[in-house]
Amino acid sequence: MAETHLSSDPVALPLRMSPVASVSRRDGVINEIRRAVVLGTIKPGEKLTEVQLSEWLNVSRPTVREALNQMAQEGLLVQEPYRGLRVATLDAAAIMDLANTRMALDMLAVSAIIEDASGRRMRMVEESWAEYSQVEMDPDPVIRHESHLAFHRKLWAASENALLLRLWPVTEAHLTIILAQDQAARADPVRAHRVHEKLVDAIRTKDLEVIKKAFTEHTVRSAEELIPLLDTAPSKKG
Repeated sequence: MAETHLSSDPVALPLRMSPVASVSRRDGVINEIRRAVVLGTIKPGEKLTEVQLSEWLNVSRPTVREALNQMAQEGLLVQEPYRGLRVATLDAAAIMDLANTRMALDMLAVSAIIEDASGRRMRMVEESWAEYSQVEMDPDPVIRHESHLAFHRKLWAASENALLLRLWPVTEAHLTIILAQDQAARADPVRAHRVHEKLVDAIRTKDLEVIKKAFTEHTVRSAEELIPLLDTAPSKKG
């Protein structure tokens, strides 16, 4: 009798299922804002409002608020007292802080990958490289951006270090801003391919010194090269 009562309850299923649609709308708002940042239609430092986004995206203000709060927690947006939310900006010091932190975390991930005697983690790296290679020259800058992020996320995933994956959303938020700035200053898919190919080739050697040199070129040197390009870019209002 107890089983019959539970299975026939008309309220149980809707209560369990209702959050799914809300989360989907929230994620849709997040994806659209990130896309706009990558394309440069929303620029670092630009203010975002619930009313404006609700009208543009045709979603409710509570859904927009939920998305904006999550993005603020991850660091893509910054809450300013009495001024609302703005897209985060990264100055030279912040760019180098992120580069040096990523360098340490990337080396932590790679150390775990090459220590795996079974070769399973290395196969995960090869799979992520193959996936990245298929779309890295795509004419759509958003696809290139997402494939770039996916490659690095999967590199951390291959380490099977749970803490690294918990840190990824914050890292991705800051990377989104930097990659958008980098893409605007020097969109060069060929260069991106060359640098990432060197990374994978270095990981294949399982030599930590070789790997460190490749990651230094990819992450630290790239950040150092980007900073003066941003300094000389035309100033933007906002």
